[in-house]
Amino acid sequence: MMAATLQTLRASFRRHGRDYLELTKPRVVALITFTGMVGMLLATPGMVSWDILLFGSLGIALMAGSAAAINHLVDRKADAIMARTRHRPLPSGHLESWQVLSFALIIGICGFGLLLVFTNPLTAVLTFASLIGYAVIYTLFLKRATPQNIVIGGAAGAAPPLLGWTAVTGQIDSGALLLFLIIYIWTPPHFWALAIHRRHDYANADIPMLPVTHGVAFTRLHILLYTILLFLVTLLPFLTGMSGWIYLIGAVVLGVRFLSFATRLYATGDDRLAMPTFGFSIVYLFGLFAALILDHYALRLL
Repeated sequence: MMAATLQTLRASFRRHGRDYLELTKPRVVALITFTGMVGMLLATPGMVSWDILLFGSLGIALMAGSAAAINHLVDRKADAIMARTRHRPLPSGHLESWQVLSFALIIGICGFGLLLVFTNPLTAVLTFASLIGYAVIYTLFLKRATPQNIVIGGAAGAAPPLLGWTAVTGQIDSGALLLFLIIYIWTPPHFWALAIHRRHDYANADIPMLPVTHGVAFTRLHILLYTILLFLVTLLPFLTGMSGWIYLIGAVVLGVRFLSFATRLYATGDDRLAMPTFGFSIVYLFGLFAALILDHYALRLL
């Protein structure tokens, strides 16, 4: 039975390879994998073992892709209503629910196995907990229960650098928690900017995102407040001695730029600034973690 299912999936994958790739939300997974790798590299003063870096990153990526596929499955009815998502593989009819579930289970199990073999049980368990947090707790319950869904559920999305750190050290250290905190605080202003732009879609799908339940002005204010808090939190790696001046300069430059986007969005009340704010938030996080790595290996490069 299992062999027949796998054979059917292989044939399906050949026909719908792009649809299966879309299930994993590859852009999101790429950012997750990058921040996870940064966690690995920051966890040791030297270089990370190649097998941990390669297979640990692959394991995190596969389990993140599995969580994303389950998210597609759970949200298929809402996705069919929203303009942004109605062409996804399930609402469009390109894939069936059993194919998505089977695909999610297979890549999730493979990812878990890679983490067990090449990293350690703590990393595998924490990554699985992150998968459950996003795919089940957030998607099934929090997303439709409270406008603070992205704040509460943000812990799952903030986990990758912590997972990368534990993959190397086998334990949760203060540095890992600080990286976790940065992404946790970054998530609300990042996502709420998109939610402002897509608030009518969320309203039609009866999903209580903050701009739907409390209005756009309230959401703009909270984007600004969280961005200010984020700016302060990103100074902690320097203040605690985790990073040096190269990181501090990068964090300040990027933080001021992000603050300018959030301030303009709040002060002007122009909703057209929501998507540029959302777009820069991605550039910001990538740049911030790149600055962490550059600072970490600065002495080696000079």
